[in-house]
Amino acid sequence: MQQFFADPSWCRDGKIILEGSDVNHIKNVLRMKPGEDVRISDGTGRIYLCSIDAYEEGKAVLDILKEQDSDTELPSEIILFQGLPKGDKMDWIVQKAVELGVHAVVPFSAKRSIVKLDEKKAKKKQERWQAIAKGAAEQSGRSLIPEVRPVTTFTGALDTASDMDIVLIPYELEEGMDKTARIIENIAPGQSVGIFIGPEGGFETEEVVLAKKYGAEPVTLGKRILRTETAGLTVLSILMYHLESSNHNL
Repeated sequence: MQQFFADPSWCRDGKIILEGSDVNHIKNVLRMKPGEDVRISDGTGRIYLCSIDAYEEGKAVLDILKEQDSDTELPSEIILFQGLPKGDKMDWIVQKAVELGVHAVVPFSAKRSIVKLDEKKAKKKQERWQAIAKGAAEQSGRSLIPEVRPVTTFTGALDTASDMDIVLIPYELEEGMDKTARIIENIAPGQSVGIFIGPEGGFETEEVVLAKKYGAEPVTLGKRILRTETAGLTVLSILMYHLESSNHNL
């Protein structure tokens, strides 16, 4: 079933008045007719099963049939701190990270980052990535839209992560899969987790040393060196499986 997001203020008196670009998508792309059902999330965790009542100018009027429990969110808040990659790799990273259950994505500039964004370009990129996050959240049935935060520095990203319960920084020079497995196995549902991924070329040694001073745990992901667009999604996949299999309420 198709899912879309609505502002909580659009939900009232047993109806949802859907506005914005989604209306055109429902009416003219999907060609959905009055009487067909859609799922609507208000972005705060509430999911509604709705029926299309009518189309008005620039709006879709939906009847709320029932409220449904949301069970698509991970039992822990996971934030992906992603070193800026080249080209359009960030588009793909954001899309797949949202599908895997990430709570937020924080892009940052590292010493080996090739991409340099001024304030104007960074804002436009953030808007694009946020739109991609919304589409991925709709496609994967999320009950909220993960936030793509403004581009920051590596130190700024570490400051953001400083109050999280666990912070992991995969590093190609780190050894010991037993250590990695032990850290992940000890992560409990409800704990917040930060994942730091370097850009192409990885992290400088001094960046890893600084991250450790902030409390981050360097870990290895195995004997192979993963690309920047692969490493974060690998950790997210492992965490998704671990947290959902550990949460007996699922």
